[in-house]
Amino acid sequence: MNLKGQPVRVGDLVHRAERAVSKEVIAFYCDTFHDRNPLYARDGLAPPLLYHSEVYSHIDRWYLRRLVGNLHARQEWQLFAPLRAGTTVSTRSTVVERYRKRDRDFVVNEVDFCDADGRLLVRSRTHQSFLAEQKPDDGFVVDRESAGKKERRPLGEGDGVELEPVELEVDLATCWRFSGPVKNYHTDRDEARKLGFPDVVVQGMLSTCLISQLMANAFGPGWLAGGRMDVKLVNVLWGGERVRACGKVRAEEIEGTTTRKLADVWVEKADAARTPVTVGAASALTGS
Repeated sequence: MNLKGQPVRVGDLVHRAERAVSKEVIAFYCDTFHDRNPLYARDGLAPPLLYHSEVYSHIDRWYLRRLVGNLHARQEWQLFAPLRAGTTVSTRSTVVERYRKRDRDFVVNEVDFCDADGRLLVRSRTHQSFLAEQKPDDGFVVDRESAGKKERRPLGEGDGVELEPVELEVDLATCWRFSGPVKNYHTDRDEARKLGFPDVVVQGMLSTCLISQLMANAFGPGWLAGGRMDVKLVNVLWGGERVRACGKVRAEEIEGTTTRKLADVWVEKADAARTPVTVGAASALTGS
């Protein structure tokens, strides 16, 4: 059942909307991430994840009722063509998959972003997880200590061309800019405690935006038209922490008349242990 008490089924149309790709929205996004890529100011393009949280516009229609401890588990992005300043995109949000893994139920919501002619520009798939059974109210579902003990696999080892990292201090002002302006567990500590977390939980989509910035810096138009990302959110990022997005090109393959560069990507905390937050793969096109 969703937050309205209705079944959540594969195929459910969650919502449709129109969003303006305005210079003001682009500037707000770029200021939040300190993103100064000339593609946006010079060429009139927009960051492809500009409307990163469109999927969360109507959570009451697809979120399961067990909100305590819910987590953003996995995120996929496919970029087909650039978003352009001064245009309007139409969005469509659909439940496309449900599955259970261990003690959690997962709902997958796909959002398509299309231009005025119906051309598909961007597609996202958000895997949101919910506790299969409500846990007793005897503490936090995830706390700093337990999150810090998660098993870690080495990141960035082996051969490959390293991408220039992107760093960001995720203070509470950044949390508000990214997940506000209303109070929620991504912006307010008291709201976080209501859902079983000891502190502000930085919205998982922020890490994917940092990876997008990393790839756009490295591959430019080949990321905005042809980019792919598939990452898992493996640890909680708490408000006030600093992170860096990193990548290493591992391989390449021919794709028509172009070449696709395949990279391992990850977001890690800027602590001594380099605690991973998000790990996965991304790719972009090069050549013509």
